[in-house]
Amino acid sequence: MLNQQIEFVRAFFDHQPTEKIAENCLGRKLIYDGPHGTVAAYIVEAEAYLGQNDSTAHAYHGRRTASNEPLYGEPGTVYIYSIHGRYLFDVVTQPKDVPQGILIRAGQPCDGIAIMEQNRNKHGVNLTNGPGKLMEAFGIHDMKMNQQYVNDCPIRMDLNHRLMPERVVASSRIGVNQSGPSANSPLRFYVAGNPYVSGMLKRDRLKNNGWKNN
Repeated sequence: MLNQQIEFVRAFFDHQPTEKIAENCLGRKLIYDGPHGTVAAYIVEAEAYLGQNDSTAHAYHGRRTASNEPLYGEPGTVYIYSIHGRYLFDVVTQPKDVPQGILIRAGQPCDGIAIMEQNRNKHGVNLTNGPGKLMEAFGIHDMKMNQQYVNDCPIRMDLNHRLMPERVVASSRIGVNQSGPSANSPLRFYVAGNPYVSGMLKRDRLKNNGWKNN
């Protein structure tokens, strides 16, 4: 059963362009079985990183180090890294040794909200409207899950169910190296009108949070 589960995860994070996978993750529930209980959020924002040919990617020009080694793993491999003391969560999206992945940038809390609020000492939209905020709210402060598989470790994604966005927006990515040719590539995908999208203005927020029939 476990091998079947891993193969299912690999199949989801393979066989499609990374940007399509990033878009397809929107509306999926990201779940973490943490030390204080289970927390979860619907993914509302994700960015694609295209490996050797992407000037903003950790594997640009084939860069391979101990820290980015998880990117070279099988599809569905967890890649967590730290920036300015905060941890960010990526998933590998292509076959082994093709270092592409998606960064989960923001989520709409749905389970274990009290735990998340305690973890961050924040409430409302500011709880999870950024990649570092999301991991902090989940209570993830290390890279112990690196090179494990999504759904075969404490962090999981519900790949069988999905909230459907009314509209998905593609834009340039946030906080990337602006000096290279890929800086303005439209590889950031988000649910239009969802208040938990990073930088979403109040005037652009929708009452239904941007979901169909919700």
